[in-house]
Order: sequence, then structure tokens, then C-alpha cells
Amino acid sequence: MPLPPADRRLSPHTGWTRAHWEAAADDLLAAVRPYASPGHALIDLPGARPSWSGRRSDGLEGYARTFLPAALRIAGAGGSDPHGLLDRYAAGLDAGTRRPSAERDLADGDRDSWPPVTDRGQAMVEAASIAFALRLTRPWLWDRLDGGVRDRVGRWLVDALHRAPNDNNWWLFPMAVGGFLAEAGIEERDARAAVRRGLEKIDRMYLGDGWYTDGRPRAFDHYNGWALHLYPVLHAHLADDRELLADHGARLAAHLADYAHLFGADGAPVHQGRSLTYRFAATAPLWVGALTGHTPLGPGTTRRLASGALRYFLDRGAVDERGLLTLGWHGPEPRLIQPYSGPASPYWAGSGFLGLLLPPDHPVWTEPEQPAPSEIRDTVRLLARPGWLVQSTAADGLVRLHNHGSDDQPADLVQPDNPHYARLAHSTGTGPTHEGPADNHLALLIGGEPTERGRIVPLAAGADWAASLSHPRTGGRDLPGVTVTSVTVAHGPDEVRVHLVTGAAAGTPVRQGGWAVAGRQAGAGAGTTGVGAAARADGRLSSELRALHGFTGATVAAVPGGTAFGAEAAVPLLTGVLAGGSDLLVCGARLTAAAGLPPLDALDLAVRPGDTPLLRITWPDGQVTRMRIGAGSVSVGREG
Repeated sequence: MPLPPADRRLSPHTGWTRAHWEAAADDLLAAVRPYASPGHALIDLPGARPSWSGRRSDGLEGYARTFLPAALRIAGAGGSDPHGLLDRYAAGLDAGTRRPSAERDLADGDRDSWPPVTDRGQAMVEAASIAFALRLTRPWLWDRLDGGVRDRVGRWLVDALHRAPNDNNWWLFPMAVGGFLAEAGIEERDARAAVRRGLEKIDRMYLGDGWYTDGRPRAFDHYNGWALHLYPVLHAHLADDRELLADHGARLAAHLADYAHLFGADGAPVHQGRSLTYRFAATAPLWVGALTGHTPLGPGTTRRLASGALRYFLDRGAVDERGLLTLGWHGPEPRLIQPYSGPASPYWAGSGFLGLLLPPDHPVWTEPEQPAPSEIRDTVRLLARPGWLVQSTAADGLVRLHNHGSDDQPADLVQPDNPHYARLAHSTGTGPTHEGPADNHLALLIGGEPTERGRIVPLAAGADWAASLSHPRTGGRDLPGVTVTSVTVAHGPDEVRVHLVTGAAAGTPVRQGGWAVAGRQAGAGAGTTGVGAAARADGRLSSELRALHGFTGATVAAVPGGTAFGAEAAVPLLTGVLAGGSDLLVCGARLTAAAGLPPLDALDLAVRPGDTPLLRITWPDGQVTRMRIGAGSVSVGREG
């Protein structure tokens, strides 16, 4: 179905209005209908592979994750259901709970049964979406169901109260189920206990200033918004629990003050973390802030960010020729996908339609769009809790996230680097490399093999800089006695990356990767000038590295298989050789789509050597930054 015409008067940035959101929701829901099971209990979407939970679980995922946006669409329309969604999802409740089946695959004779809720099983996740959908549509669906169906659905959901979740955001799934069951009068004591338990568990993960870590010591990503804030705030809103809403709403508002800076002018959220195939689920915390009044953002800014994100993905191939969301970022991208994801996993994005709960006359729909923070002015913003330095430039609307604090490492061991967490930087316009030289990473080359970053230990930070310590790893072990103290200083479109490597053997080669840019002509025209390298894509986005100290070589490498942003990509690289003992490595970096910038060659560095070297950085605009760096210690200040 074609989308409505753009309204550039009301929405000068995106052209989108509530009517566009309604049409997008209707199209996505219509596209999955052909894949419903005979009783509408499973939606078995086509895909190259099932998740590790099997096709039956994936079919439940298809049902649950589309039921939620269907419920948002219907509740936002006051119960109006011109497409007959309620009848189909009601039939699915009946068919799915008649004979729950532990069989992973779909047998010819049983293509409707839901899998049971088990300890740490995927059905627990989907039970939460079903519970929220039932709360939202209760007057038009649950209250009209046959009593026997209600009993069976209730029994199936009740298992979520008594099964063990993973020790992270999963505590919110039994909480969500408990919220519905308590209101429905089903095992009320256990249901309310599950709500309390879930909230208590995530309280322990809350670090302050609007930021949670997702179970592990330093696991910061989009789950902060689309789970750890969304679920408790939406529950409190639906339960009319004003005390709980005040508490978690204040946390959400603090988070949104930072979160609004993580969207580019093109609508893209920062490409960082896991489950990125959920795409425009990144808009859910924006909407729940507006819904509850717990947001620092104006209505026009909320809609501009949310509509920008939805348009970003729909305009770039997130939906295939069948109208189905694919496993990927723009289009399909298998390397982006975790083993727990199946063909229906992208429909977690359905929570992004939460804005439809706001009536058509709400200011979020009637006030003109306002620019995103990334469009207003050049900004460097420290997000101290996750250890992120966020840098945006108004000329091109790019957002860069310099990472000195999120590694997603367990507390009791160090796992191999995940490129969506371990990189020194992420952005709204680039994705990490999965093969070949790593982007935005300093590697020591041990026997020709690059080291990994390992656990990231935040050291210190200021308004325009952040620092961390890491122990390079190879073969699953730390290099004995070797540490890397890393600092990023951001200014305008430019950044300076400083590394102090201590304890490495003399003669050890090193390699610094820059931003990997993708496009049909990624790397075309790339070359080296002095000790530096630049890569360009499609004549728009460019990535540049410039050696300032310690690096002696430069090149541009093609990225095998490209990145999530394109099948062709290139990354600039700097190389050098360590003298041993304590080695200082410094480079300038730039990711930009703006024209007319002064050359990065204008960046100047003076170094006073010593046990704790003193650096004087002169930026192209003449401003000066001073830094003193030692092993595990950093201080930074501005002159004048």
C-alpha cells in the first residue's frame, strides 16, 4: 500500500505524520498474514536458518512480536479494527494453548501448538510481548474470550512466573507477564511477586544518570532503551502506579537526555551493540517518554527522531520484496545476527509503534518537527556511566561514539572481542569490520596475528575526552605484562587517538584502524599523503587517519564482505613498530560527509617525552589541548 504524501509543513525534516506510522504498521502486519499457521497461533516466516530455539519457537516469536504492534495499532484507534486483527490473534491464543508442545520442529499434524515456557527459554521472552498486547487490548479481546481459552492462556503464561530467566534484562519478562496476570486476577500473589522481583533485579543493574548495565559488569547498548527503561515504565503506566512511574520515569528522562544525541540527521541510531536487527525498536523509549510525560524532549523533537529512524530503515531496504523485515540492518546481513535470532526476531521493532497510543490531537503529532540534536550544532557530550564520548557535527549530521567503557564481558572470564562492543568507536554512518583488519582498533601483531582489546577499564573522562585501560589478548590470554592506556579527544569533526603501550617487546608491529566506510565505490581514489591514509565511499563519506607520533606507515585496505552499510567497504590503516618498554602512539582521525573542512594535516602535535609524556595538541582552528599520560593515568586540559 503506498504511503500518504509527505507533509513538509508539519514535518519539515522527515515529511512523516501519524498517518505514515499507521500505514507502515498496517503494511508490516499485512505482509506476515500468509505465513500464519492454520489456527493463527504461529507465524512461520521464511528464512535461511532457524534460531537456536527451533522453528516452533520462531513461529511463536512471529505471533508474539507482531501481536504487540497490532495491539498498539488497535488500542491507539480506540478499539477500531478494520483489518480483523483481533479475530486472528484471538484464534491464535486458542489454538496455541490447546496442546503446548516441546517439539522444536513443526510436525505436519501440529502446526499451531506453542512451546511451553521453560527456564531461560525463548518462550519466556515472547510471553512478555503477549502479556503487554493483552493488557493493551483487554476490553476488545481478553474480556470477550471464551472462559476456557482464558484459562488455558492463563496457565501457559503462569509458567513464566515460576521459571528462571537469564540474569539480565530477562527479569523484565516475568515482570511483564505478572503485570497482566495480576490485573486479570490469575495467581495474583505470584504475579505481583514476579513484578516486585523483576524490578528489584534491575534496580541492582542501575548505575545512575539514566543508565543500566545489562546484567554483565559493563554491557551498555540499545537494550537500555528498548527493554530496561521501556518495560518498567510501560508497566507502571498501564498499572497506573504513580510512585513506580515517578521513579522509573525520572530514570527514563535522564536516559533520554543522553539518548537523543545518539541519532544522526539521516535518522540512523548509533550502530553499536547486539540485536541490531531490531532496528526502529530504538524509537520505543522516545515514545514511552512522550506517553508518560517523562521526557526532556519537546513533542516535535520526539517525532522528528522517531520518524527519522523509521524512515531511515524503510528507505534503505529493511523490508524485502514480500514486505517482510529481514535479519540485518539495511538489508540482510548474516554477520550481524546472534544465534538466538530467527526469521521473526526483527519484529521486536514492533515496539517502535508505541507512539500510536498517543491520540491524534496529542502535541507529539500536531506540533511541527524540531531538529535533532545532531542537526543543531557541533557537540561533544560525555556519557560518564557507560564511558562513552559522543561527538556530532551539524554540517553532515554524523554521530560518533567513542567507546571507553562498554565491552559486554562477563564478570568471571574474558571472551573473544565482539566487534559491536570492543571497538574504540562506533557511529551512525559506519559499521564494524568482521573480516580483515579491524576498524577503530589498535592491534599488536603477534606472529602476524592481531591482538584483541579484551576487558575495557574506564580510567577518567572530561567534557571532550575519555580514557580507558586494556590488556591486549592473543590466543585467549592476556599478553603478560602488557597494557594499553587509550585516550580519545574530540573537537569539531576531528579526533585525536592516543595510546601508551607498556611492557611490549621491542620490534612488535602495531596497526591502528580508522573508520570503515561503505559504498559501491568504497576505497576508490583512496591513497596516502605523507604518513596518513584516507578512504572515501560514493564521493560522500570519507575516513582519514593521520600519523602524529609513533606510526611510520599508512595504507588503505579493502574490507572483505564489506560492512552492514554496504557490500564494499574500505578502511584506512596506520602501522608502526614498537621500541619496547613504553611506546607512545598518536594519530588524528576524521569521519565526515562535509565539504570545505581544513585538511587534517593542519592538526599539530608536540610531545615532551618522559615517564609520563606531555602532549600539546593544536587543532585546525587554533585551539590547544594539553595531555599528560602514564600507564593507567591520564589528565587532559585546554589552554586559554
